[in-house]
Amino acid sequence: MHLLEDLPWYVWIGGGIALFLIAVRHISDTINHIVGEKSKRWINRFTKNLFTAILTGALTTILLNSSSTVIIISILLVTAGQLTFRQSIGIVLGANLGTSISNQLLTINTGLVPPIALIVGLILWLFYKTQKQGRWGKLLFLLGLLFSGLTLMEIGVRPLQDSQEVKQALHHLNNPIQGAGLGALFTLMLQSSTAMMGITVKLVKQHLLSVTAGIAIMLGAELGTVGNTLLATINGTRQALRTGLFHFTFNLITIIFGLILFYPFTNLVTWISNQASPQQQIVNAHILFNVLGILFFLPLVPVVEKFLNRAVPDK
Repeated sequence: MHLLEDLPWYVWIGGGIALFLIAVRHISDTINHIVGEKSKRWINRFTKNLFTAILTGALTTILLNSSSTVIIISILLVTAGQLTFRQSIGIVLGANLGTSISNQLLTINTGLVPPIALIVGLILWLFYKTQKQGRWGKLLFLLGLLFSGLTLMEIGVRPLQDSQEVKQALHHLNNPIQGAGLGALFTLMLQSSTAMMGITVKLVKQHLLSVTAGIAIMLGAELGTVGNTLLATINGTRQALRTGLFHFTFNLITIIFGLILFYPFTNLVTWISNQASPQQQIVNAHILFNVLGILFFLPLVPVVEKFLNRAVPDK
């Protein structure tokens, strides 16, 4: 135990990020194995109009715990000709909302949840390896891994509270542009906005980041997450490329307005959160940002759709 206590902070944080990323990547794959084909049928069935498509995108993202997965599935379905570009628009908007709801898990005080989930999940996974119970066991094990990663990050962050150098470096992130830039960069590197949000929430919880800096990083993470969805459009159809560009356009425009109205938005989050913990205010800001972004963007959808149809013609 003494050896563990002597480990440097960056080992704890690095180990936590590694566990968290492994869990996030494999959770999506595991849930895809459980309900993957069903989710594709649901997406295709309930995207006949914009509002049901938004709802489908949000619910599927909550179910799969990954907005990137849902958007990439949509791009692949568009490439396969099973979805149109117009149908995919609502899914993209809904996926952004769904991931902000999923991030509510980041504020849970897990306690004994990680070890119990790891033990029970591993037993089910090993004893029912090729059956449905085994897949659910694997999912439970991965959730335990995810929460264990968050716990390790929190342990690693604690010693930094006494470091004046770290506090001064992070203080610069109160500038919305710098905070958003860092959030976008790290999300591109991690290939996961959820992982970036997990790190941010833990830093805010330990008072190393202010709520203002946390919200700025959240805005940047929204932009950084478009990287892997744009990659999914390579070798796809022209309609699939439009879907990826729509995701980029939506995130870029809402983030620009988010930065322009940054301080009124931050005040609104504080007022709505009503004395909530700093980390809860960050996830509240994420939900509020996406709800307002969708409401703001809905009247612009026909204009953006028309523009992308012209900018990326079928031939």
